[in-house]
Amino acid sequence: METNTKIKSNKKQKEILNISGAEAVVRCLLAEGADLVYGYPGGAIMPIYDELFKFQNKLHHVLTRHEQGATHAAQGFARTSGKVGVALATSGPGATNLVTGIADAQIDSTPMVCITGQVASHLLGSDAFQETDIIGISTPVTKWNYQITKASEIPEIFAKAFYIAKSGRPGPVLIDITKDAQFELFEYDYKKCNGIRSYFPYPEINDDSIDHAVKLINQAKKPLIVWGQGVILGNAEEEFKNFVEKSGVPAAWTILGLSALPTSHELNVGMVGMHGNYGPNILTNKCDLLIAVGMRFDDRVTGDPSTYASQAKVIHLEIDPAEVDKNIKVDVPVIGNCKESLKMITNKIDKRSHKKWISKFDDLMKIEFDKVIKSDLSPNKKGLTMGESIIAINEFTNGDAIIVTDVGQHQMVACRYANFVKSKSNITSGGLGTMGFALPAAMGAKMGALNREVVAVIGDGGYQMTIQELGTIFQLQIPVKIVILNNDFLGMVRQWQQLFFDKRYASTEMVNPDFVAIAKGYYLDSERVKDRKDLKPAVERMIKSKKPYVLEICVEKENNVFPMIPSGASVSDIRLN
Repeated sequence: METNTKIKSNKKQKEILNISGAEAVVRCLLAEGADLVYGYPGGAIMPIYDELFKFQNKLHHVLTRHEQGATHAAQGFARTSGKVGVALATSGPGATNLVTGIADAQIDSTPMVCITGQVASHLLGSDAFQETDIIGISTPVTKWNYQITKASEIPEIFAKAFYIAKSGRPGPVLIDITKDAQFELFEYDYKKCNGIRSYFPYPEINDDSIDHAVKLINQAKKPLIVWGQGVILGNAEEEFKNFVEKSGVPAAWTILGLSALPTSHELNVGMVGMHGNYGPNILTNKCDLLIAVGMRFDDRVTGDPSTYASQAKVIHLEIDPAEVDKNIKVDVPVIGNCKESLKMITNKIDKRSHKKWISKFDDLMKIEFDKVIKSDLSPNKKGLTMGESIIAINEFTNGDAIIVTDVGQHQMVACRYANFVKSKSNITSGGLGTMGFALPAAMGAKMGALNREVVAVIGDGGYQMTIQELGTIFQLQIPVKIVILNNDFLGMVRQWQQLFFDKRYASTEMVNPDFVAIAKGYYLDSERVKDRKDLKPAVERMIKSKKPYVLEICVEKENNVFPMIPSGASVSDIRLN
């Protein structure tokens, strides 16, 4: 007698979804862990927004007041959370309004995926309403971009986009999706991307370069480390700290590298570059070995490249081969993730100290303190300074806050005087120098680190470029603290006009509105400080508040930021006045 035996499969039958391209976009985002996005709707991306409405219990969309605000918010979120930021916009002006934020993310290596709607595929090239070639426009400022015209392309392209954005040296990716592709139905199947042919984001570290670097480090008498954002992006803070402490080498930072090593660390000797500290700039041209970690030798750091550390051997730890030998010729390139290369080098170097060499940094810091820092932080004059404003913020945040800065004098002052105890605490626009960055970036930074205090420090010029994002802050009650350092000038441009253009203040004086009244128009708590006696109590009230808060601090109109390296001069030509 035959018996029929049913054999149950242990394999779960995969559900096949027949869905629209628009729904697929949302499902792809969720599959990549992107449950928070920033954007602004419009005609060509409306199908995707319709699906966002259906998935609003799973994916939070933040309506910014301008598409540029969406990109900067996505950047701020990415920089504090370590995740990929996401921004959405419609076609035409919506897409072009993303470009500044995309360019900023590209040069500052911020992982971001931008999704733009596009006119229907049959209208491409016809100059249809709100059609623009965003692929052509964005190509120079993206790590990768792609135009989707068929719904079936969506899963693969989104998987690639997120992989490319966050792998290796991170950067922005743009996906343009035609409207018909958003409506089109197809069988959805999502697979995460783990590699792309011909794309090698993590170069294999050469053992010989490690050994060569170790030899130079062990032999050096006057070594100097300059580190950048690569330490933070590589999650290499612990490895970097171990390297610094075992080597005993003084370490200086670029503005995007700031906070990777605590400000108070005994081997942290300050900031390099145009408005950096006196010691590390002067001694760059005195060291016998320069160890560059995760930085790209941009012009604001090097000054005149022909004189930059020309007497020294140069070791460059960098993940992007394109940055090696681009601006400064190096002797030992160490290509790869610095998290790995730092560990390999640290294991092999001798434990050393360079007390006599470090004392030179201390001596130069005393000079800088007497000529610059003392008057910045403890002024004898009536007017408030930007420096003492930053010190007040330090006092009431204990150095634990995330400081988001815009671009200009306040940015340099904040970088110089803010106290940081944790990594991912300094959020600013570095390479592009984007005014208007701070306010929307602070929103994103707070949403990426809800358990931390976020203070946006902004000049009166940059503030007015994206001031409309107060509407987003009010609507969502994002508890960011906003400090406006108001000098009634475009301060940095005015400083240059004073020093190099015989005080011809062409188009730099601001006739400002009532910032407190504007904040109150958005139903935000706000106050203004003009007198020194009122500064600390106002900062304390701001920090203690559980709600968004706007604090305007009226600082001296014509204060300058020193030290300063004149454009094109050598770093050792740094001026103290």
